[in-house]
Amino acid sequence: MKTLFKNYFDAFKGLSKEIWYLSLISLVNRAGTMVIPFLSLYLTDNLNFNKDDAGWILAFFGIGSLLGSFIGGKLTDKIGFYKVMVLSLFFTGLGFIGLQYVTSFWGLCFAILFLMMIADTFRPAIFVSLKAYSKPENQTKSLALVRLAINLGMGIGPTLAGLLIETKGYNLLFWIDGITCIMAIFLFTFLVKEAKQTKETKTNQLVLKEKNTLYKDVSYWIFIAICFLMGMMFFQYIVAFPLYAKEKFFINEFNIGLIMGINVLLIVIFEMPMISYLEKKKAKNTKLIVYASLFFGLSFLALINNFWFGILITHVIIITIAEMLGFPYTNAYAIKRAKTGFEGSYMALYAMSFSLAHIFSSKIGLTIIENYGYQYNWIVTVSYGVVAVILSIWLHKRTQNNL
Repeated sequence: MKTLFKNYFDAFKGLSKEIWYLSLISLVNRAGTMVIPFLSLYLTDNLNFNKDDAGWILAFFGIGSLLGSFIGGKLTDKIGFYKVMVLSLFFTGLGFIGLQYVTSFWGLCFAILFLMMIADTFRPAIFVSLKAYSKPENQTKSLALVRLAINLGMGIGPTLAGLLIETKGYNLLFWIDGITCIMAIFLFTFLVKEAKQTKETKTNQLVLKEKNTLYKDVSYWIFIAICFLMGMMFFQYIVAFPLYAKEKFFINEFNIGLIMGINVLLIVIFEMPMISYLEKKKAKNTKLIVYASLFFGLSFLALINNFWFGILITHVIIITIAEMLGFPYTNAYAIKRAKTGFEGSYMALYAMSFSLAHIFSSKIGLTIIENYGYQYNWIVTVSYGVVAVILSIWLHKRTQNNL
């Protein structure tokens, strides 16, 4: 047992203090993001929208996220990740507080669009900050630590949210979401100092920005397609899975939060040691992306059999394995592939692939469920996994040939 604990804590060695601070800030911020996992239930149960209308509203969530990621990438390259992160957190906090007062269909569509457009300028910025505050050999571990903090926060959040919904209703969640965003600003500016660029770096950026590097990078576009398909599957876990658990197995929000909390528990216990082990084995990022795509597909294959409560837990375990392999290593691939001076644009495109997936996954998934049922939706979702595996194998072969 002593050796087990030592190996676990050894996985965290070598990370900069800024990465630890960013992880703390992410933990505080994400623990407060309580309403997001229950947004589909909030729209259908609390505001009485049908699944088709809820799908449209969540599609605007994705559109806002897409625009925010694009704008965030451009702003990060122009004014730096630090300012983008501070401004994003502040206005996102105000936006969450205000969102509870919007209840009409079109009002929610545009309110959520603008909220996510502001919120997701944060995503390319934090990805670039990991590169700024990490040594090249520690970038994957740095991302894993931030992800661990985010997942721990999101594990605490839904569990508390489920309890608050049962006792106090949804409104308090919006206040908590907003206040924790603003709290995160104070922690961020107090603990993390802005990284300064050297003159040499800035000169290199000016030279490289004259080239359309990103748009000519074929392998990166294949990679973006894989990320899009992973996102199409993952957002079914966020949007459709809670509805499925409630409608088919009659589980309340608190217990849904507990089941989804298994995902967080597994990530907290296993992700960092797993990444440390794979780093020592010098596992190829692209090979791990193949396995991640496979596990994403298998997790939804498990849901096709709806006769046993245990499939919900089975699904969460398998999709967690997919997530632990997929998200750290897709991010690591994107950071390593990004050219100097284009980090914001590369990471924006990476973030946009998931935002675009959120638009289509939410709308397509809920429309299929409304018209044909959950089982058809799971079959369609498995097909995304099949295509993702094929593209991942192609990317792996191109990478081996230095393309």
